[in-house]
Amino acid sequence: MSGSSLLIDTNIALYLLGGDQTLAEVLDGRDIYISFVTELELLGFPGISDSDLPKLGDFISDCIVVELNQSIKRLTVELKRRKKIKLPDAIIAASSIYMNLPLLSADKVFEKVEELQFVKYEIH
Repeated sequence: MSGSSLLIDTNIALYLLGGDQTLAEVLDGRDIYISFVTELELLGFPGISDSDLPKLGDFISDCIVVELNQSIKRLTVELKRRKKIKLPDAIIAASSIYMNLPLLSADKVFEKVEELQFVKYEIH
């Protein structure tokens, strides 16, 4: 994976927070972007305990959060209608396209989106 910046999906953040060392090495030294959807999914994840919240807050602070704007909304609607993917996935894909950043995810649904620079992560 070349380039120093990428957008990560929620599953990648969870693997990283869970201690995936391979992933930590892949992401080391890179600028990590997350969609505001990933931020919300992480904070609302049922498996996160109150004691995990400070670590989670630090992680989110270390990332660049891509907020919703009109361009991302327009791309989201287009992707949702054309590719028939779930709204959160459409927002994350649209954010990646809008920011012109590769999207790292273990979710194969993103393979449907040809205009996306999709990098599939194989769980180790």
